[in-house]
Amino acid sequence: MLPKAEDIRAYTFSTADALFLDANIWLFVFGPQSLGDPRTAIYSTALNKMLTAGSRLYIDALVLSEFVNTYARIHYSLAKSASSFKAFRKSSAFKPIAHGLAADARRVLQHCQPVNDPFETLDLAGLLDEFGKGDSDINDQVIVRLCQQHGYQLVTDDSDFSGKGISVITANKKITP
Repeated sequence: MLPKAEDIRAYTFSTADALFLDANIWLFVFGPQSLGDPRTAIYSTALNKMLTAGSRLYIDALVLSEFVNTYARIHYSLAKSASSFKAFRKSSAFKPIAHGLAADARRVLQHCQPVNDPFETLDLAGLLDEFGKGDSDINDQVIVRLCQQHGYQLVTDDSDFSGKGISVITANKKITP
């Protein structure tokens, strides 16, 4: 039987929890905020409960990279001042954004223990076969394998993790009972 997704609003965090937070959670908490998006408050409150309970939080380079790149692209889409994302990153307008982004990334890291991804142990051909079917993200597959290998519970708002054989904690009503 596959683990069920648990509603983060009702979840009781503890010191026994080993939690891997997806990039979307870090974006809700420390990224550029969407006005009126209730998930920002939900996940910020949940992070506070995790920290208060002494839960162990983990991150890898893949999630940190997704956080940084998505954060920068959000600002690029808002700025609409450059012909391309690369041109925006090289512009003087990006410098204060990069400074703030780096500070927010450091805030993420101060709450987490870094973990190595399982790249060298992954069945890369299997990952690519699964990706080739057209309904699976490579990064998501790596996160699933990482959670499986280390026994982490995944905290995410992404419904793509439903039914993947890992424990998920979320506010996403599409995948909670």
